[in-house]
Amino acid sequence: MNQIVRTTWLSRNWKWFVPALCLTGLIVIGGFISLVFYGVTTMMKSSGAYQMAVEKAKDNQEVEAALGEPIVEGFFTTGNINDSGSGGRADLAIPISGPKGEATIYLSAEKSVGKWTFSDLVVEIGKTKERIDLLQEEKEISGQ
Repeated sequence: MNQIVRTTWLSRNWKWFVPALCLTGLIVIGGFISLVFYGVTTMMKSSGAYQMAVEKAKDNQEVEAALGEPIVEGFFTTGNINDSGSGGRADLAIPISGPKGEATIYLSAEKSVGKWTFSDLVVEIGKTKERIDLLQEEKEISGQ
């Protein structure tokens, strides 16, 4: 009188199914976080304040002398930005690098009537911690 015991698929395969389910969940969550991070980074990089700051840094002779050419932007921009049409505010830290070293662009800007105006725009050279004020020329021209 041998009885055949019927078991469910899950009871026979749980040892590999549960870890596979957990791994799938982690991959989905990681993918979602990566997608959000990529979207936020892309939004920051497409802002006028970001683009103007990077352009000013690349055009500055002191920054070029410290980092070499070409100067390239890093991926992990940090800070916050609020760009709502004709107004906004940005406080960002943008990593840049060149053949001679690395640096960070720090900026604080406001957007009014569709135009970004920087209150602070400096490049801090990584090795020496020297700060180069990218607004110095404008301050000298306006007599401040």
